[in-house]
Amino acid sequence: MKKLLLLFSILLVIAGCEKEPAPEDRLTAYTKLWNEQKFDQMYDYLSTDAKETLSKKDFTERYEKIYKDIEVNNLKVTYKKPEDPENHDETATLPFSVKMDTLAGAVSFDQQAKLVKEERDDQTNWYINWNPGYIFAGMKENDEIGMTTDPAVRGEIIDRLERGLAMNGSVAEVSIVPEKMADEEAGIISQVGSLLNMSNEEIEKKLNQSWVQPHMSVPIKKVDPAQTALLDKLKAIPSVAISDVAERVYPYKEITAHLIGYVGAISAEELEKRKGKGYSASDVIGKRGLEQILEDQLKGKSGAKIFIKGENGQDKVVAETPAEEGETIMLTIDAELQKDIFAQYKNDTGSAAAIHPLTGETLALVSSPSFDPNKFVLGISNEERKQLEDNPDKPLLNRFSSVYAPGSTIKPLTAAISLKNGVDPAKTMKVSGKQWSKENWKDHSITRVKDPGKPVNMSDALIYSDNIYFAQRALELGTDKFSDGLKSFGYEEEMPFDYPIKSSKIGKIESEGRLADSGYGQGQTQMSTLHVATAYTAFQNEGNVLAPSLIIGDKTEKKVWIENAISADQATQVSDMLEKVITDPYGTPHSASELGIPLAGKTGTAEMKRTKAEKGAENGWFAVYNTENPRLLMAWMMENVEDKGGSPYVVEKAKPVLEKHLK
Repeated sequence: MKKLLLLFSILLVIAGCEKEPAPEDRLTAYTKLWNEQKFDQMYDYLSTDAKETLSKKDFTERYEKIYKDIEVNNLKVTYKKPEDPENHDETATLPFSVKMDTLAGAVSFDQQAKLVKEERDDQTNWYINWNPGYIFAGMKENDEIGMTTDPAVRGEIIDRLERGLAMNGSVAEVSIVPEKMADEEAGIISQVGSLLNMSNEEIEKKLNQSWVQPHMSVPIKKVDPAQTALLDKLKAIPSVAISDVAERVYPYKEITAHLIGYVGAISAEELEKRKGKGYSASDVIGKRGLEQILEDQLKGKSGAKIFIKGENGQDKVVAETPAEEGETIMLTIDAELQKDIFAQYKNDTGSAAAIHPLTGETLALVSSPSFDPNKFVLGISNEERKQLEDNPDKPLLNRFSSVYAPGSTIKPLTAAISLKNGVDPAKTMKVSGKQWSKENWKDHSITRVKDPGKPVNMSDALIYSDNIYFAQRALELGTDKFSDGLKSFGYEEEMPFDYPIKSSKIGKIESEGRLADSGYGQGQTQMSTLHVATAYTAFQNEGNVLAPSLIIGDKTEKKVWIENAISADQATQVSDMLEKVITDPYGTPHSASELGIPLAGKTGTAEMKRTKAEKGAENGWFAVYNTENPRLLMAWMMENVEDKGGSPYVVEKAKPVLEKHLK
């Protein structure tokens, strides 16, 4: 009996020593769940009175929706447990703080949590006497959270003289009011589709959207307001309504399409990728070109306001952020120069780049053929898109960011590399005939366009564009020195530029024949037109290759990409030779001398073929700059000139531009 009494006494002591639940511990656990936004588990902590007014489903769904709608991030609910907690009987009031980031800015407030002691399932614990004011200070039971957004005005893109390249303008929106079609529905849909180049199915899909009501104007397509004849025909159709709506417009259309790009409705994937960055499902986003590359600067920041809708009609603002307009981006581009170059391409395919030879400012970047970006913004039809995609000339391909075999435009670089490695420019090469081959070559030979009929030095070789001379110089240099020389002009290196341009490639030089071919711009060497122009800046900047620029900013200044690619003296020697290429009657671009403008330059013809025996397509090149008051350096490349006269065809195309912009 004594043993039983002793055991019972021990159990009483142990029970008495068990720690009673404390409200501080309960609130600490609760705030942890809150920070994790586990509202379903938070509900289990609510007091009996709180649960009587709100079901678990309603509680969870309501607060999850509020946090989702206002885009809560970085939620931090904190309760600092005191070192010496007070003794509480049946109730406790404890302070806590709430901080969060929302689409309307930061929100923070202090609040008092009320807890009550309750017994449930034979256990006593503390429970939260919840009220909506814990979500936002001042919020009551029947209050709702309201939200408004103020979209940011997208920044515009302008050229160096503030001509608009991507602007915020207005277009005509064509709509149909279903109930006004009456019994003529099929005929009206067919008529509108014919005028807007849309299928009946495309229009019917828009008219059958879930939100459409018979009396509503349903947007069908946006139209360039300059198409007045088309709009007049549409206005005459019963049930058709036309209104002006704000839209992104591209005044230079095809001329700058590849450079500027266009915007479009944000996709679900893009929205998810930019979660938390102020985008909504109704936003537009850059889809191509600088619109896409400069999206963060152009978009700006949307404004938003979060408020509590009071029962008395008085709204209480919780957070508010004004909209911030996107940046206006000024480019170094001269839109009229770009226009004049593009006009010369007409039906030709190719690319061109123009830069200021003393500053590196990019004045034009042309890709031809092109497309009208306004059509993508207005709503391009499936048929129009398919025509672009199936066009064998590939108007959607950005040629100025691509690389091609540079042909003879590489010869000034080979000449410069040779000078750098001690080659005497006066030393002559004696080769008779149009073909030359090393004795140990079995199936390889070098062909030149004409036999000068005399020994040629470096200057002569540039004038006659002698493949054999520059093949021999590359062989004399050897693979390592030749490759290193090209790298000193930026080959195999990413160009420091605000638009992604493919790096120029040397390719594999696994044989003497490949090395020889590389010396005159064949082999596997590849360059973009912008890189050709950039490499030629060395000849007017004491041997330094300039970094091309595209965006004008507060600290825009001339920058050097590669210092001392060659020496100043070597640069002068090559430039003097390139002047003779223009002035000498035997120079391929000699007709440019008729302009009476002091010029230096080099043409090139790159043959595209898989075997030496076949007749391949030819790309014609012309790189040129003015030598007095230098302000324009251009590199042009036109594809498929084999039946148009070769590179002289490109020279003739460039001459009107040189005359207009240099005289």
